[in-house]
Amino acid sequence: MAVKRVRWVVLGTALAGAGVAGALAQATVAPGPNKLEFPQGWERGVLYATVDRPDTKQYREFYTSAEAVKAARDGKPIPDGTVITLAAYAAKVDAEGKPVKDANGRFVKDKLLAVNSMQKMKGWGDDIPAALRNGDWIYQSFSPDGAPNDKANLTACYQCHLPFAKDDYLTNLAKLAGTFPSQAVARPAGGAAEVAIAGFAFGPGTLKVNAGEKVTWVNADDTPHQISIVGGPQRSELMLKGQSATLQFDAAGNIAYICGLHPTMKGTIEVAAKP
Repeated sequence: MAVKRVRWVVLGTALAGAGVAGALAQATVAPGPNKLEFPQGWERGVLYATVDRPDTKQYREFYTSAEAVKAARDGKPIPDGTVITLAAYAAKVDAEGKPVKDANGRFVKDKLLAVNSMQKMKGWGDDIPAALRNGDWIYQSFSPDGAPNDKANLTACYQCHLPFAKDDYLTNLAKLAGTFPSQAVARPAGGAAEVAIAGFAFGPGTLKVNAGEKVTWVNADDTPHQISIVGGPQRSELMLKGQSATLQFDAAGNIAYICGLHPTMKGTIEVAAKP
């Protein structure tokens, strides 16, 4: 498929939209029990996506109802009452602590670690601070025995999904709709100012450029990624497999960034003044 390029400009570390970032930083959602109850029988739903997470050594499965899958694939709104569940398993590891892979090169799942769910129900969003509200979706993290995790960072769930209002706040809508380009091939341009995304890592992790230069990220993973500048509201659009995003840095300084969907992925752009 054709490589998609998303271009936006960073004007240095003094980022616009600080008021928005401040409002998000102050808004929180308390951990512990809420209206979303443990999704009994989640494993009998439709398994619509799996993800290997090298950064956390986990294997993850995504489940939902047949009605939600049909709605997404028909281009219709996700039905009220829909529950989407992420089952997080530890990946089996070898004697060196490296994840064991099956004949298809995928992680082999081991112990179930957590059951994380999101549910859409009319009016449920009214209880969420306006700065974080994801429509009528709410989130909860459970231990495998069904108890709510009273230490879960639910605020981060809302912050992660918030930029995706046009996709009904779903970061993996393409997977649900069956349109994710899993067979796409990432085709780097080969330029010096280029970062590869592979195995949930940025390579190189630190890149040096001159002010006014552009940097391109190319996604080779079978999962979406997104570039997010630390400390500001700027995010690229989602990059699916084989797609890219290009940013231009016009002011000198060190710019830290993460993946907006997977915050353990971190990188830095060191921008030198124009020679």
